[in-house]
Amino acid sequence: MDWQLQDAKNRFSEVVKRARDEGPQTVTVHGQRAAVVVSATQYDVLVKPRMSFVEFLLSDTPWPDDVVDVINDRSKDTGRDAGF
Repeated sequence: MDWQLQDAKNRFSEVVKRARDEGPQTVTVHGQRAAVVVSATQYDVLVKPRMSFVEFLLSDTPWPDDVVDVINDRSKDTGRDAGF
């Protein structure tokens, strides 16, 4: 839902409750998006540190099944002799 800044200020507790129960709440200033109020749970997901690709490769995280299938389905053909 979009909230005009003045309405959001006057009904801040409702904005916070809706962010928690319904999802992000957009606050506008002169009709332009200015801020988004999100629940603490959604915020935590957004700022959770992600592992780098190198960390992922070095971790014990299993590869997704679709990647494993592609690796296992690759042709075993090693090419041909160049005949030099």
